[in-house]
Amino acid sequence: MSELPAYLDNAATTRVDPRVAAYMAQILSSDDEFGNAASSTHHYGDVAAASIERARQQVAAAVGADGDGVIFTSGATEANNLAIFGVAHYYQAQGRHIVTSRTEHKSVLDPCAELERRGWKVTYLIPEQGGVIDPVQLAAALRPDTVLVSLMHVNNEIGIVQDVAALAEVCAKHGHAWLHVDAAQAVGKCEVDFRAAGVDLMSLSAHKAYGPKGVGALLMSKRVHVRPLQFGGGQERSLRSGTLATHQILGMGMAFQLSGEMLAGERRRLGELRDRLWQGLARLGGVLRNGDAQHNVPNLLNVSFEAVEGESLLAAVSSRIAVSTGSACTSAAREPSYVLRALGRSDQLCESSLRFGLGRFTVERDIDIAIEVLSEAVPRLRRVAGA
Repeated sequence: MSELPAYLDNAATTRVDPRVAAYMAQILSSDDEFGNAASSTHHYGDVAAASIERARQQVAAAVGADGDGVIFTSGATEANNLAIFGVAHYYQAQGRHIVTSRTEHKSVLDPCAELERRGWKVTYLIPEQGGVIDPVQLAAALRPDTVLVSLMHVNNEIGIVQDVAALAEVCAKHGHAWLHVDAAQAVGKCEVDFRAAGVDLMSLSAHKAYGPKGVGALLMSKRVHVRPLQFGGGQERSLRSGTLATHQILGMGMAFQLSGEMLAGERRRLGELRDRLWQGLARLGGVLRNGDAQHNVPNLLNVSFEAVEGESLLAAVSSRIAVSTGSACTSAAREPSYVLRALGRSDQLCESSLRFGLGRFTVERDIDIAIEVLSEAVPRLRRVAGA
């Protein structure tokens, strides 16, 4: 059997931690925890409900939040939608203006576009060239009718970390511009402190923290309200009705606890691997790093290769390394990255960019394979192109 490609794609490097998988398998075969947590009339429902509350506290502890502010969802996409539509509709009498940025995830940009079609006004900030949003820029964009600001903690393509505490301070001075932060890419990669930062709403994803796919959460402070998107049995404070998936939620709780415990060591290890990769690629010349080199997480590196045709580059390396040209959510579109375009990159550089995702299971051998493969492919493709 041929050797599998080295995993250097952000979606692939966040596979479920074996410890989380074993725990979830134990839950699925448990004689106690298979019950419906909403069933309060028997032992099995009580056990499931208690287990979910324990997971709620684990998630909250990992991100500096209160357990009663954790609303479980199917993932960060649903959490983003609940935050954006929920706030917009609850506070529409106060205003119909939203502020976001051109570099947000599609699960933020598309809901904002839908609200525009329904009559809301949306201001799209353009970050500085390195990808950072200046709080002064945000302050200038706020209006008396602004009710929501949605800006991500860590960008999923270039790994830029925003100063959410500074952004939250700007929103707090406004009075009723609630700050929603998409932190799907942040847990386990950088410090996340919901309470200390003064954020109003925060979206989380289990699988980005080595937990299962299909579960996430929306954190809410006590000062903000949202209108639910779905109705039914009244679960999750009537904000997200539907039978809770006990095994997935418990898996998320354990994954978040492990990510918190491993944060310091993993940041150091991944930073060293990321620097090793960047140094190896930079030696090729004509390689541009996308995003601010200081304000970033250690697990993402996005680079553009000058004088290289994008599709040819990806075809040349895909048999040896699992790597992407941008977000997994937009990889089927085959269009230049809108994130890199917003940072001022040309279409050619956007198309010839690769996003390298490092994770808990990435080792030096993966890095060396990537450097080796690209050191062969890039000069050859440049020669073919006559560069």
